[in-house]
Amino acid sequence: MYVIVEIQGQQFKAEAGKFLYVHYLGEQVKEGDKVEFDRVLLAETDGAVKIGAPVVEGAKVVCEVATPLVKGDKVIVFKKKRRKGYRRKNGHRQYFTKIVIKDIVA
Repeated sequence: MYVIVEIQGQQFKAEAGKFLYVHYLGEQVKEGDKVEFDRVLLAETDGAVKIGAPVVEGAKVVCEVATPLVKGDKVIVFKKKRRKGYRRKNGHRQYFTKIVIKDIVA
């Protein structure tokens, strides 16, 4: 059984027992907290697929926060204009929250 769930504007495929790295949920969540997401767009159970319009009624995903703050890989942004002496180098690390899917109610 799996579902497609929308979390903070992004769509994720969620299965029970799997980990997800979602955008940082903020300082209000702590390690071990339960979080529920109810924007389930698609639910699949034993080959039967339910598609929401726009969401599946009564479906939700129950998660537990494993690590509230995880830093992603560093992304280097390098801009250059040839023969003009223009070079800019900037780096960025995105913050994520690691959650584990505990239960799917479809």
